[in-house]
Amino acid sequence: MAKKQAIDARHYDVVLAPHITEKATLLSENNAVVFKVAGDATKPQIKEAVEAIFDVSVTGVNTLNVKGKTKRWKGKPYKRNDLKKAIVTLKDGDSIDVTSGI
Repeated sequence: MAKKQAIDARHYDVVLAPHITEKATLLSENNAVVFKVAGDATKPQIKEAVEAIFDVSVTGVNTLNVKGKTKRWKGKPYKRNDLKKAIVTLKDGDSIDVTSGI
C-alpha cells in the first residue's frame, strides 16, 4: 500500500468528484479511474490527493481540459462550464470503488 498521508482539506479541493461514464467504466478494467478535478490542479497535486484520500498507489496521471459547449435553451444561447478531467492509473492490486462515499 501507499505510505499513509494526512488528509488535508486542500486534497478535497483538488479532486472534486468521480466522472462516471461508459468510457470511464471501460478504463476501470485497465486499473484506471477518472475524476473531475480543479481547473488549476497539477499532475503532482492530483497524484498526492488521490493517494491521500483513497490510500492507493498511483502510477500515472493524465489530464485533459474539456471546453464547455455553447447550447441554446428557449432560443437563448448559454455556455456550459469548462471542465478538467484526470485519468488516474493505479498500481496493480489497488482499486477505488467510486460508487461508495469517501
